[in-house]
Amino acid sequence: MTTPTTEHPAREVTERRLHPVTPLRRAWAPVAVLIGWALHDPDQAQRQLTRLTTTTLLIALAALLPAAALYGFLTWWFTHFAVTDTELRIRTGLLFRRTAHIRIERIQAVDVTQPLLARVAGVAKLKLDVVGTDKKDELAFLGEREARALRAELLARAAGFAPETAHEVGEAPVEQLLRVPPRVLAVSLVLTGATWATLVAAVVVPPLLWLATGSVWTVLATGLPLLGAAGASSVGRFVAEYDWTVGDSPDGLRIDRGLLDRVHETVPPGRVQTVRIVEPLLWRRRGWVRVELDVAGSSNSLLVPVAPREVAESVVARVLPGVTVPPRSALSRPPRRAGRCVPLWWRGYGFAATDAVFAARRGVLRRSVALVPHAKVQSVRLTQGPWKRLWGLADVQVDTGANGTVTARLRGAQEAAEILHRQAERSRTGRRDARPDRWMA
Repeated sequence: MTTPTTEHPAREVTERRLHPVTPLRRAWAPVAVLIGWALHDPDQAQRQLTRLTTTTLLIALAALLPAAALYGFLTWWFTHFAVTDTELRIRTGLLFRRTAHIRIERIQAVDVTQPLLARVAGVAKLKLDVVGTDKKDELAFLGEREARALRAELLARAAGFAPETAHEVGEAPVEQLLRVPPRVLAVSLVLTGATWATLVAAVVVPPLLWLATGSVWTVLATGLPLLGAAGASSVGRFVAEYDWTVGDSPDGLRIDRGLLDRVHETVPPGRVQTVRIVEPLLWRRRGWVRVELDVAGSSNSLLVPVAPREVAESVVARVLPGVTVPPRSALSRPPRRAGRCVPLWWRGYGFAATDAVFAARRGVLRRSVALVPHAKVQSVRLTQGPWKRLWGLADVQVDTGANGTVTARLRGAQEAAEILHRQAERSRTGRRDARPDRWMA
């Protein structure tokens, strides 16, 4: 099941196909088109179905199923991939051919995901985060062992290993940093305000709409999305974040998670732009926090769903080497006159700048501290509206490579100007002394 091609006269490149179960997945595409048409115009679809006799319906199914199977087989047959000295090449397309050339040095993360049925079949999906692209390229499906071996080879190539030895490097060793117990995860979701807010809305809003309109369709159109949101914020999160494990390896921090669908993600080294330590109100008595990320060019946004603060800060120290999370006492509040601009909530803002990071706090009920390494600051600016100008206040904003912004709010105007100049200098120094963003560095 391999097709040899020649990339260079001196070296032969072997193209490979996906796993043989892949046609079963792709055969659903024609069926999905019909279902999409039916959902788009349900009245027309119902009228067309009522006109069909049993014989006609059986004939249509007898024609559709072989056609779907043939489509799945042909799309699998015409899909190839190959790893060359410099790129991962993926050729797809039945009628219109498409060839993706993914430069190996631009690969930021390689994730292995296994939906429930894929786990049963012993296959996996390989997803790649590539610099400069918003959508992940993927290979679905590969045998589980083949997917892990290909992932290890791509990471080794990206780290600079020679092509002829990269496949021998194997998967890098992992040191487990934390594992979230299912009970702790369940309690944290129960103590999350968003879970209760959506659940209360799903229970209260539909009866009120029924009393106001008397329309069953209005109640269903509103109640079902609310129930879905409540489920997604509780059961959905529990299923997705179940058995959350974070490990440290030479190719970055690895995250394994999932109850039904298992996902193996990688936080790319050196690509983390911002780390946020979030502390919901009901978690404070237990000392729990949540750690979120902004990663340039990657969709990975969560590092730790729930953990004691000390454990979470030790993980942050791994993802941002040399960074220590500033204590609460080190985050200075805005001057008291800031209360005239933002009553009550001004007390939730804070700022600190250490030798390693720009740190900004916000929130009274749901506290959040954002940490931006100085080397990741792309630009820094001072903003001041007319009301803030009246009271001698200003905001200092830093922009990162992940198209994010972290703001030190409601600082005194003179202090803000000093922060601006000092941060610009820290950013220049940080970029000069930063470690290279490279795998296994």
